[in-house]
Amino acid sequence: MEVIHLHNKCISFPIPSSSPHSLSVLSRVSISVRKNPRNTTFSSRSIRRMKLCLASSSDTLVAGSRKEDGKAREVVSKKEEELGDLKSWMHTNGLPPCKVVLKERPSHDEKLRPIHYVAASEDLQAGDIAFLVPNSLVVTLERVLGNESIAELLTTNKLSELACLALYLMYEKKQGKKSFWYPYIRELDRQRGRGQLAVESPLLWSETELAYLTGSPTKAEVLERAEGIKREYNELDTVWFMAGSLFQQYPYDIPTEAFPFEIFKQAFVAVQSCVVHLQKVSLARRFALVPLGPPLLAYRSNCKAMLTAVDGAVQLVVDRPYKAGESIVVWCGPQPNSKLLLNYGFVDEDNSYDRIVVEAALNTEDPQYQDKRMVAQRNGKLSVQVFHVKVGKEKEAVSDMLPYLRLGYVSDPSEMQSVISSQGPICPVSPCMERAVLDQLADYFKTRLAGYPTTLSEDELLLADCNLNPRKRVATQLVRLEKKMLNACLQATVDFINQLPDDTVSPCPAPYAPLLK
Repeated sequence: MEVIHLHNKCISFPIPSSSPHSLSVLSRVSISVRKNPRNTTFSSRSIRRMKLCLASSSDTLVAGSRKEDGKAREVVSKKEEELGDLKSWMHTNGLPPCKVVLKERPSHDEKLRPIHYVAASEDLQAGDIAFLVPNSLVVTLERVLGNESIAELLTTNKLSELACLALYLMYEKKQGKKSFWYPYIRELDRQRGRGQLAVESPLLWSETELAYLTGSPTKAEVLERAEGIKREYNELDTVWFMAGSLFQQYPYDIPTEAFPFEIFKQAFVAVQSCVVHLQKVSLARRFALVPLGPPLLAYRSNCKAMLTAVDGAVQLVVDRPYKAGESIVVWCGPQPNSKLLLNYGFVDEDNSYDRIVVEAALNTEDPQYQDKRMVAQRNGKLSVQVFHVKVGKEKEAVSDMLPYLRLGYVSDPSEMQSVISSQGPICPVSPCMERAVLDQLADYFKTRLAGYPTTLSEDELLLADCNLNPRKRVATQLVRLEKKMLNACLQATVDFINQLPDDTVSPCPAPYAPLLK
């Protein structure tokens, strides 16, 4: 990483050790620079450059180019390994005997270091407790801020839990080996925000790599999430001042001056890839960083094992038998593949929770818009309605859309009165109206499919290439699965068209047809 030099030298002195219990007890970072013999004072601009120097020269969370992951970093890492691995550190600090071990597998990118994963150290049966991590080794907002009320205040319309946890780890990392959390932070750096099944979140991809997602709504979601992270970064200073105890400990270490945005973004994504959402705990403890949790544990959609909070600890009870040495997996929640890629950098081919979204809206220019809006609401729909098309349930999803779309096609006032007086989502359907509705729906699915630069067969050829770039592979997996669902929706729509009494009938005109997005 490029270092900004100030007066020929930029030196970071050792930082006093802090307690692992609260960010508020961290000592302020100090630096020293060689004075300019002709000018012994610093301007405010020089002070800011000094802080950037500190931030750049320190090894910040998940920072560094791929060049830095070469032989030089490997030499350093081997020396660090002599200090003991993550699990040894945890046992030293209260981790009771457990039934897991850390193993290693090659990275998808040969330029990067191998990644660790949690494996069974002995044969396990469903219902066995794999490990139990004491709360003293779990990072939560309650621990970071030292006060549950402050934690709730700071994360109300200001900053997400992820941003607070990322900021905490960034400040902790500035302490280097003096930090209690050093072994855990070192492990997060090794993982570089990579999940066990794929690569980094697309939030860290280049513009060229994001183009792999062209045609997928996920690309817009990535850009929107990135903007959200930027907004949170801009709020860091405000939140820092709101927490008086924190400001007293860091009067000169304003977050946005201590850390450039790109460093914060990398840390945010790393935390996002491993944070665990605990159930039945206070708000200040619901998002937790568990050293033996993800990304050392792989996420799977067809798994039911979860990290759960118990008295004074977080435990994992396995949901299936494991042979010694097998990688242990946990449930990632009912998330579609678009969210799995965005949050964790992988796509699950067997994800029963996968889905795409179809957004329909009543035409606001329709003179009968208000009446149609009332009818839609009476039947549990909105004027702008989102339909979730679940994998394997495409025909059912199309059937669910049809009554809503038919409502948008009603144009005769007397027919509208009949609809208003009827019970249920019933609209008078003539063959020409039904053909118009189905044609619009079919055209919509064809347009979405045409938005992808590749076809399904081309995707299959790409995925057959064992040398395919890892990021391109996971993006191709995503768009391929989306296209399969869109094709299934199109086929279901065509089947409905073929069931019409006379498929040669011309569609009815629709001056105020509903809008599909």
